Amino acid sequence: MSCPDRKSRIPVRPEWWSLPGRVHSFVEENLRPYYSDRLFEAKTISGKPVSFYVLIEHKSFEDGKVGWQIFRGISAFLEQKVRENEKWQQLPAVLALLVYNGAQEWRIPNEFLALVDTDEALHPWLLNFRFPVVDLGPIPNRELSRHAQLRAGLMALKYGTRDPEAQMAALDQIVDALIAPELLLPVLLYLLTTFNNLDEEQVRQVVRRIKPEEESAMMSQFAQNILSKDRPEWVAAMVRQDIRQEEAASMLLKQMRRKFGQTPDCVVEKIRSAELEVLETWSDNFVFANSVDEVFTS
Repeated sequence: MSCPDRKSRIPVRPEWWSLPGRVHSFVEENLRPYYSDRLFEAKTISGKPVSFYVLIEHKSFEDGKVGWQIFRGISAFLEQKVRENEKWQQLPAVLALLVYNGAQEWRIPNEFLALVDTDEALHPWLLNFRFPVVDLGPIPNRELSRHAQLRAGLMALKYGTRDPEAQMAALDQIVDALIAPELLLPVLLYLLTTFNNLDEEQVRQVVRRIKPEEESAMMSQFAQNILSKDRPEWVAAMVRQDIRQEEAASMLLKQMRRKFGQTPDCVVEKIRSAELEVLETWSDNFVFANSVDEVFTS
């Protein structure tokens, strides 16, 4: 049997959605469970640089102090730019955008000055900026974005703060939008932290539907990153599954060595990395196989 090249695994990405932008976060460490941010750089029609600072609020209710969080994020970014270029003459333009996924409608003024306690006569002389608010709640799912991968991420955000019934009703729509397999892991990781009624079998079905060859690797990743903290019963199930898989792989390898002699390393790796259901099929094939290749026939 010839040994094919190894298939590459999906890299584990820290982003919940994969779009070009700075990965570095300007949100304080203690607030990251409630906020995420991304910085996107572009140019105006005249060629001048402009940055878009996008703050994502992960709360079920609107935060009246969000203007302060945006101010802190923009300030941290500008501080970084100044450190990178000590000979700077002008600062880059930064436009802020708030993405809100709370269950309640956003009703707070979208300008920094709303946080300042002062007389209106002083407003023209005080620091201020406005930030558009994208409230995901009232927007129909299909209108969240024309791009399926961004729509999948925004739908995951939108329903992350909804009740369990609404979450499960929207699950199929989110999965349908996951046409890019590289988004499967970050979106599912987010759903696992927010969809309380999502069980192990439903997650497996999603993975099998989009990227079945990654089922074992992804389920192990979920168990390591999240489930050990919030859903220990999943970890126990994964351990039992791994034990059965290891036993089945060892038994098949032992039988193949007895019948066919020395087993190539690539065959050993293929068997040890296979899913339990696949191993059971190969074990059935082995009974009537006259060669190593016949064991792996479908």
